[in-house]
Amino acid sequence: MEEGGTARPKPWGGRFSEVQTPLFERLNASLPFDHVLAPHDLRGSMAHVRMLGAVGVLAVDEVVTLLDGLAQLAKEVASGTVPWDLRDEDVHMAMERRLTEIVGPVGGKVHTGRSRNDQVALDSQLYLREAVHGHLQGVLALLETLLARAEEWRGVIVPGYTHLQRAQPVSLAHHLLAYGSMLERDAGRLLRWFESSWMPLGAGALAGVNYPLDREMVAAELGFAMVAPNAMDAVAARDAAFEYVAVATNCALHLSRLAEELVLWSSQEFGLFALPDSWTSGSSIMPQKKNPDAAELVRGKAAGFIGRLASLGALVKGLPLAYNKDLQEDKLYVFQTREELDLCLQAMEAMIAVLSVDSERARRAAEGGYAQATDVADYLVEKGLAFREAHHVAGRLVGRALEMSWDLSQVPLAELHALSPLFDEGYFAVVDLDSVVAAKISPGGTAPERVDEQLRGARARLADLHRAVDGVWVPPG
Repeated sequence: MEEGGTARPKPWGGRFSEVQTPLFERLNASLPFDHVLAPHDLRGSMAHVRMLGAVGVLAVDEVVTLLDGLAQLAKEVASGTVPWDLRDEDVHMAMERRLTEIVGPVGGKVHTGRSRNDQVALDSQLYLREAVHGHLQGVLALLETLLARAEEWRGVIVPGYTHLQRAQPVSLAHHLLAYGSMLERDAGRLLRWFESSWMPLGAGALAGVNYPLDREMVAAELGFAMVAPNAMDAVAARDAAFEYVAVATNCALHLSRLAEELVLWSSQEFGLFALPDSWTSGSSIMPQKKNPDAAELVRGKAAGFIGRLASLGALVKGLPLAYNKDLQEDKLYVFQTREELDLCLQAMEAMIAVLSVDSERARRAAEGGYAQATDVADYLVEKGLAFREAHHVAGRLVGRALEMSWDLSQVPLAELHALSPLFDEGYFAVVDLDSVVAAKISPGGTAPERVDEQLRGARARLADLHRAVDGVWVPPG
């Protein structure tokens, strides 16, 4: 990007007698990062020009000339041949300058009836709509892969944990479906974001403009369901951006939790999961190492999402109405959030697709932590013992098994009778691992029939989400 050079009068510089110092020009310029808004800026300009022609503000030949010039400029943007110049300050002025170079002085008429304040608000909304739509595609792709692996592993039994201690055995499908539920909610939040997306163009600087604009026409062309009703709010509000970063952060936290389990369960201590070499890294000093760096990076990137959310909140918390230059900085948090979430979603989907599980080790781990103890207590309750007393007896049983290094299925019947006369041969069926899993028959439980219900429900909801995503917004082109 070209910097400085000879001073050039600013389009807004009529009342100024001095040019900006180069240092202030660098501080003031957002072009180094907001140039990515160029395609959205041009879309907004094309809709604006067509509307100005429809209401009679621009002549027919002016509309044709401007639209032709904007189309040529769009090709330059797409091909990467636009001559960016830091002296333009921002993407809006850069586009207007280049348009004027292409079509002549009539290019200056593209700014009739608008301000950079409502222009950047529109560009940001268009960018966010595209970002949210892309994230939805990523979430649904990951959800599809999770469901496929859950269906594949529905017969695999793993330890379920609380406090990172073995708690109760569950099917691996049940475990993965928990993350599926999180992702479904993420998709719902992303879809609801569109309810906060209003078309701001036509607000001017803060008070509206002196032209009979047809804002509904512009909104319809650009795919907005609503026009911002108040001009000051239209240019000053950044709650749509904050909500976007908040929703993205929530999704990133879910990805971080899933990534943490990939890291933890692929350790030698757990040994339940394994990632292929293509998704792991080695050590520069320890030849034996196979590190789950990709999952660790997804986990680590969640910190950046939290930081950007806090920073954006701090940016807007004390701003008076209407526009303030501080708002130029919001794009730094939004742009990086989009890039990072797309990357994390793609990486997690790819890792889950190639993940392998050691089902035998998982079963041994599920059996080895006395995870059937709650079922033993329920067995005694069925025989008439109060649950608190049954809980106590089951706890003494676990203590005795630990003392003798027995699994619960290995405790002799005589030892059981010493703990309670209510024990009989039926105990051994109760502590059978498959029976323990199958006994969790409450809705949402880990019993096979309940897991199948969850899978069918998740598939149906995924289909509904695909239809909702297809209908909420149509990407340009």
